[in-house]
Amino acid sequence: MPSIALPITDRVSSYRFYRALGMETPGEPADDGVPEPLTVRVDGLDLILIPVDGFEFVLNGRPAAARTSSECILSLSFDTSAEVDAWYSRAINAGAEVIATPEEQSWGYAALVADPDGHVWEITAVSPQPLV
Repeated sequence: MPSIALPITDRVSSYRFYRALGMETPGEPADDGVPEPLTVRVDGLDLILIPVDGFEFVLNGRPAAARTSSECILSLSFDTSAEVDAWYSRAINAGAEVIATPEEQSWGYAALVADPDGHVWEITAVSPQPLV
């Protein structure tokens, strides 16, 4: 299965955040109650959430990006604006940082939030025809 690895600062906080969003976190719990490795399944993709020191080890000592840096945007697409609003509400209730509230765009409907480690999620519902 394809995967993306992201650095995190707190396994328990990340685990709680993604579980609150209803995302699957497969695996047997480690001593801290969180599956090891911490993996989040998203539409056929595994997000591997690695503590910063382990992430930097994998990068052969190259520092992980600061929390305020966004090297990528993770996107989820839904069929309706109501589904975007529901996911956005769950994310906010789970502690997400608001980057952009849900609103109509010329191409559809979108919102942006950041997880506890600053990883940005774009949640969209693309209109079948452009809104003019």
